[in-house]
Amino acid sequence: MTEQSPNPEAVADSIKQDKFPIRTVSSLTGVNSVTLRAWERRYGLIQPQRTPKGHRLYTREDIDLINRILGLLDKGVSIGQVKEALERQQASSGGSEARDAWALYRDRMVAAIIRFDEAGLEDTYNEALSLYPVTQVTEKLVVPLLKELGRRWETAEGSIAEEHFFAVYLRNKLGARFHHRTRNSKGPKLLSACFPGENHELGMLLFALSAVSHDYRMVLLGADLPLDELMMAVKRSEAECIVLSGAAASSAEVIEKDLAELVASVDVPVVVGGLISVKKRDAIIKAGAVPLGEDIDSGIRKLSELLDHQI
Repeated sequence: MTEQSPNPEAVADSIKQDKFPIRTVSSLTGVNSVTLRAWERRYGLIQPQRTPKGHRLYTREDIDLINRILGLLDKGVSIGQVKEALERQQASSGGSEARDAWALYRDRMVAAIIRFDEAGLEDTYNEALSLYPVTQVTEKLVVPLLKELGRRWETAEGSIAEEHFFAVYLRNKLGARFHHRTRNSKGPKLLSACFPGENHELGMLLFALSAVSHDYRMVLLGADLPLDELMMAVKRSEAECIVLSGAAASSAEVIEKDLAELVASVDVPVVVGGLISVKKRDAIIKAGAVPLGEDIDSGIRKLSELLDHQI
């Protein structure tokens, strides 16, 4: 039986609390609703929360878990063996001890940020990189740290100066890595920019570095770009796809009018990543673009399927 859509007001309230209905999760992960319910009932892999009327609501942690399950399936693990494989992954990473280690790194980096201590920030970041792969450091340390800084700013626990201090530090680190990347990529060329009004380009840089590691060629246009500028840029760069990024909620006009006009004016796909692709998913789809979600690995998979690019 198809699960009916919950009341729109209830969905809006849930999204504000970072809880998402099944249709949103299905769109973001590429896993249809029937399969998600089977993973819950038959295999016990996911345990979504329920509204008073019984509608399923998923957290970001649930979405992360779904993406991990997809990663295992991509490696040839059968669905019946996924739960055991997840348990092995947890055991091999040290279980709670490893999770505590990541929490400790985050605490140390937050403490360094509060003191505006670049040396302390550098020491902690480099220590993590010396012990774990860069992809794991990004997933377990950098992304959660960015979310924590955003939370601190929203609750007035932190300051804009702290957030800017870390943003400048990380932008320099990521920029150096990006500019020293291999120049031998042969894959599709991507034109990437942040939505108008979006001044935080770290998510775009993290996605770009992952895309380069999967043989994509990148053209970065940075933060706060008017969407009509992309029409000319995509033609001159001969890019095969436009990748937009945003964390802040852009105005309805930007998505409903400007994004729709961009999609209609170019002959390449337009995809959207970051938090905006979750919170404005329906409007993005209505404009003709493709939401990728927040998870970088999942976004790369969806992009590769869209462009028929082997990764």
